[in-house]
Parts: sequence; structure tokens; C-alpha cells
Amino acid sequence: MFKNEQGFTLIEMLVVLMIISLLIILIIPNLGSKSEEVNETGCEALEQIIQTQTDVYYLEHRHYPKNVDDLANKGYITEDQKQCKNGDSFKIEQGKVKKE
Repeated sequence: MFKNEQGFTLIEMLVVLMIISLLIILIIPNLGSKSEEVNETGCEALEQIIQTQTDVYYLEHRHYPKNVDDLANKGYITEDQKQCKNGDSFKIEQGKVKKE
């Protein structure tokens, strides 16, 4: 009756699902270990942004801000830029931004 039946058998579908599952199992742990590296890189970028805004503050006011709160209060950075996602905060010493 049906001479040209096309499609996948149950075994073929199970093999494909097994291969996809294996790839997912191998990839997910690698993504999790990269999150610390991403957070550290993001923190370094945020430090550079704060340093740039500190320099802009100096150019406009002729003195460096006393701390990061001064930059946030005057609108040079936002409140959420005062510290990194991992909880590290910043301080300003003689015009240089450093992690605390």
C-alpha cells in the first residue's frame, strides 16, 4: 500500500537526541566557568569608565572628586556604576581610580 515511506525511525530519533544531549552536557559547564572571567573584564571596563569620568570632573571643576559618591551625585556616573556586579567597589586617590 505505502511503497515509499519516508521519515525517521524511532532509533534514529533517539540517536540524534542523545548526541544533542551530550553536546549540551559538554557545553553548559564551560559557559558557567566563563562567568567569573566576564565579570572581571566588566569590572575592569567599569574602572576605566570611572577613571574617564574622574578626568572629566577634573577638567570642569579643577579638582578631583573626593570619592565615587561625588561623581554619582553630580551625574557623572550612575548609582549602579559605583560598584561591580561581583561586589567590588572603587575609591579615588589623587585622581586615580582603584578597586577597594
